[in-house]
Amino acid sequence: MKSLKLPLKDSDIRSLKAGESLLLSGKIYTARDAVHKILVGLIKNKRRLLISLRGITIYYCGPTPAPPGRVIGSCGPTTSARMDAFTPILVKAGVKAVIGKGRRSKYVKEAIKKYRAVYFLAPAGCGALLSRRVKKKRLVAYEDLGPEAIYELEVENFPVIVGIDSKGKDIFEKSS
Repeated sequence: MKSLKLPLKDSDIRSLKAGESLLLSGKIYTARDAVHKILVGLIKNKRRLLISLRGITIYYCGPTPAPPGRVIGSCGPTTSARMDAFTPILVKAGVKAVIGKGRRSKYVKEAIKKYRAVYFLAPAGCGALLSRRVKKKRLVAYEDLGPEAIYELEVENFPVIVGIDSKGKDIFEKSS
């Protein structure tokens, strides 16, 4: 299994193939529906963001509180389709990768291809196990949103599968 260091380089993204299994290490940023709506609103109104989107990886996750002695509680992926209305704008603004679960819309796939990004799938139902791959957690923005705030997670060997590669190949679609 290939290991990649985050943030991803353009050459890393170009080399990835749909269906490929990877282990990611580095920084990812949690963001769900509420934060996506805020970020897109700020972008559309040409307002300053509290976080730079350039080159980052966003994880569709709302982590639970950390039990004693742990960095984070359960941190499994949420359904990606809920972010489909926002993803093309965020990818255009510089997000290089997103992590979630499930199928994506045609316009998300087109944006991933156009802006040379990638969609990763995290194993669903494994939030407790995935939490063991998180080495550090730091609140970045929107504390008032609780688990839906933006957190920076330092991950090590975080398992993902390439769901849609930068050429637009999607593992949920049959090959021609």
